[in-house]
Amino acid sequence: MLRAAAQIEKMGIPTVSLIGNAFMRQADVVSRGLGLPLAYAEYPGAPMVDGVEELSTKVRNTLAPGVIKGLTQGRDTPSTASVETEPAAGSIVMSGTLDEIQEYFYRKLWTDGMPIIPPTRERVDAFLKFTDRDPGEVLRVVPQEGREVSILSIAITGCMSGCRPEYMPLLIAVIEAMCDPEFHIEHCGSTPGWEPLVIVSGPIIKQLDFNYGQGVMRVGRQANTTVGRFVRMFLRNVCGYRIPPGAGDKGSISFTFNVALAEDEDTARDIGWPTYGMDQGFKPEDSVVTVRSVVAITPPTYSAGDEAIDHVQQFADVMGATFTYWSHTGMKRGFWHPLIVVGPSIARVIAREWSKEKVRNYLFNKVKVTAGQITHYAQMTSTPTFSLPRLVAEGTLPKSYHESDDPDRLVHVFIDEAMTGILVAGDPGRNQSRGYMGNHDQGAPTSRKVMLPKHWQTLLTSRG
Repeated sequence: MLRAAAQIEKMGIPTVSLIGNAFMRQADVVSRGLGLPLAYAEYPGAPMVDGVEELSTKVRNTLAPGVIKGLTQGRDTPSTASVETEPAAGSIVMSGTLDEIQEYFYRKLWTDGMPIIPPTRERVDAFLKFTDRDPGEVLRVVPQEGREVSILSIAITGCMSGCRPEYMPLLIAVIEAMCDPEFHIEHCGSTPGWEPLVIVSGPIIKQLDFNYGQGVMRVGRQANTTVGRFVRMFLRNVCGYRIPPGAGDKGSISFTFNVALAEDEDTARDIGWPTYGMDQGFKPEDSVVTVRSVVAITPPTYSAGDEAIDHVQQFADVMGATFTYWSHTGMKRGFWHPLIVVGPSIARVIAREWSKEKVRNYLFNKVKVTAGQITHYAQMTSTPTFSLPRLVAEGTLPKSYHESDDPDRLVHVFIDEAMTGILVAGDPGRNQSRGYMGNHDQGAPTSRKVMLPKHWQTLLTSRG
């Protein structure tokens, strides 16, 4: 809302943004990051849980006067009393013992609450050796705090997160993907509390020793764990998405970072399925990262049988139930990307009969919800005006979503079967798969090829 207001203000049109009082600190952070004094009108509490009489009273007594004041009395610049001048890039911020450094960084809100690796000049330089790019190169200015993303800032964040220096080319690719406008990094602090997921494809999986088998999404393997932590540290320290006592991140309950997910490409090739990286348009020899949002994870989905239908029907029944609840967010935009991680043993059974395309088509046709139920889910979240007829009329959804006005008619949960991602990973000795649900166009799957330095093999060898 504030970013839209800033664009309108630049056109010379005054605005007042309606902000719930729980969002006021975040609004100040965003306004400072945009460099504009924007006017707010405050609503006390959460309107979604107020009755009609209470809502009317709050609008009349608080919100409406705030709108009038914002339009007639100018705009107050957000307070900068507590905003400190940031140290120059590459400068030494402190010297001390390990414990002193941990405490100093924690008090500055520069950590995720866990111990960090102090980013000494020597350690950061070790990361910079693994890229041919200039440390001062700026990729983008990012929200919430309007800070520049540089190659140096990526190296520092990687060091603090416990990454190895040789991860640097992959870390750069991750941030390039997140800085792509299609990813919508400006929404990383939204109330659903979605978390980015890094998917790793190609030869880099084995070169950097990523786990793609049993326990693939558990902390424990350094590459998977620290790359996932790096993303969360980047969002905190560079973007400014911090929970209290900081501000900027309004995830209402949220969850912690995802470890990086690497695909079992050996199994995918053996069964004749394209790898996930190939699905994104890359060659098998390319090392690729894809970053996407995860707002919810399905239960572990067990399936048994020696026919494809035995397993894919279980996906539809179990994963489909989780996907169904949140699908209204995708319907509002005509855009969302469910992800299904298929266990290797299950993938082998399915692939004997079905391609990935057939799996997608089956799920598209089988997983449905009534129009009345999905409208109810949307209204309970934050969209009282949700209307399938209107979305069809606007061209956001295909005509099949409004073939009648019957609230009991069934509509597709998967808007477009081609949007469903499928990859192979996990325990080859068990019959478990899992689904990952994205947050509509926020954190849309965005891929980048990992660009290796000229002397990659020599550098890798020297690291042992």
